[in-house]
Amino acid sequence: MANYREAPLASRPETLSPDYYDVSPEKRRLQEARAAIRANLKRQYQLKISNPFTPTEQIEDPAITRWVYARANIYPHFRPTYKTSLLGGLFLIAPVIILYWTFKSDRDKKEAQIKAGTLNRNFSLSS
Repeated sequence: MANYREAPLASRPETLSPDYYDVSPEKRRLQEARAAIRANLKRQYQLKISNPFTPTEQIEDPAITRWVYARANIYPHFRPTYKTSLLGGLFLIAPVIILYWTFKSDRDKKEAQIKAGTLNRNFSLSS
């Protein structure tokens, strides 16, 4: 482990982390239980997908079904939070204020130059 050099674009493998071995027996038991559940689900999925006697319909994943439904029905599931409020202000209100300030300051500067007589008008219809 002392000779291991981390790759620039990859994280350290979990088995090389000191925290991997310094866990309590209870935490280790929970990790193994979760791994067993994942392995069982993976085995069931592989059995369903590789069974030649099943009909040609797709295997339905309830998590993907819920995700697609939530993506299709955004507004009934929208929850206003600080993040969405800030994003709304950033993308809706800030551009309006910035454009107003830009046009107003340019117009005021041009009006001051006209009053002072220093505005150089390159295009004129009367000349």
